[in-house]
Amino acid sequence: MKVGYFIDTWYPMVDGVIKVVDNYASRLAKYCDVVVFAPETRGYTGEIDENRPYEVVHCASVPIIKNDYDIPTPILDPVFDAQLIKSKIDLVHIHSPFSVGLAGVTYGKVHRLPVIATLHSQYRQDFEMKIPLKSVVDVIMNTVVMPTFNFCDECWAVNAAIKELYEKDYGLTAPCRVQPNATDHQRVADPAAAAKEINERYGIGEDETVFLFVGRINFIKNIDLIVRSLKIAKEKGLSNFRMLFVGQGQDEEKLAELVKGCGLEKEVIMCGLVSGREELEKYYSRADLFLFPSLYDANSLVQIEAACQGTPTVFLEGARTGATVTPGVNGYFSPQGDENYAKTIIDAISDKETYRRISEAARRDLYLSWDDVVREAYDQYEEHLFKKPIRLI
Repeated sequence: MKVGYFIDTWYPMVDGVIKVVDNYASRLAKYCDVVVFAPETRGYTGEIDENRPYEVVHCASVPIIKNDYDIPTPILDPVFDAQLIKSKIDLVHIHSPFSVGLAGVTYGKVHRLPVIATLHSQYRQDFEMKIPLKSVVDVIMNTVVMPTFNFCDECWAVNAAIKELYEKDYGLTAPCRVQPNATDHQRVADPAAAAKEINERYGIGEDETVFLFVGRINFIKNIDLIVRSLKIAKEKGLSNFRMLFVGQGQDEEKLAELVKGCGLEKEVIMCGLVSGREELEKYYSRADLFLFPSLYDANSLVQIEAACQGTPTVFLEGARTGATVTPGVNGYFSPQGDENYAKTIIDAISDKETYRRISEAARRDLYLSWDDVVREAYDQYEEHLFKKPIRLI
């Protein structure tokens, strides 16, 4: 079997979808041949893919001004098209409904191959943030996004809430099953040593409470709410804490300005991009709470990475990314709003016994290994290879 993964972003950009595809491809390569089809984006160098256990085929792309992402242009890249034909893949798995993903669907249908899609994002919400006209958003959803997914033989939703969203609100008609995300993180062997290293790196006291965010520094993830909430919490008496923002993104300057405006320069540390799994594990291990008030994400890997270290996450009520979490059992949920989020943080760190129980449950209930998930995916791929595709363009 030879599996082709199709994705509209790639390293050196780092986001959840890229990490999902990388983890799938790396582990699936133990069972079969794998090719990842992805754009060559800003900052890419050949060394990025040199030691991967799978092949990467790139297409050209066009940068977007004032945006983290580039626009892939496989339709204008005859070399990419030739390499796709030459690859002789047996199964297509797309991770985006746009240009590279659409190229995968088209190739799969023309060659009568099984086509699977993973539903990673809340696309309507994405477009509504950038496009003021609902009619335009409707056109994009009804003529680009959903037709691509509905041509697939099966869709994989990252949790039950995303499955429901696509079937009830977006008009998904293709068969759909839940296939959860996972992590390649391992529990830190020596938490005390990890904590000491992070403390020394940033001048944090041993007795200071540490809050953490890991991900793109972009206000669509509600990270401004974190800062405003911590300002309120500080005014209500919360002291002796640090907030670590790990990551890069287009809103770094705006975040720094907000931190200054809220008078939290001492408490907030902008750590920048932290690469390497083992390094990130130390941050998660040192943190007391992972703050993730995003309503944008579908099922973020970072909350699983935090759970691996027994660090519970504080979500907002209604967040689909929290669909696998049980409030008050293995995570915290706050009503929406700065004041409410501040109160939830204060309450969480004040009730030590409940915190200990939730921390242990987060590790027990939410940690999931990519090895197990990919083995199940491989079994699903084998099943599809014995079926005829049922949706034709």
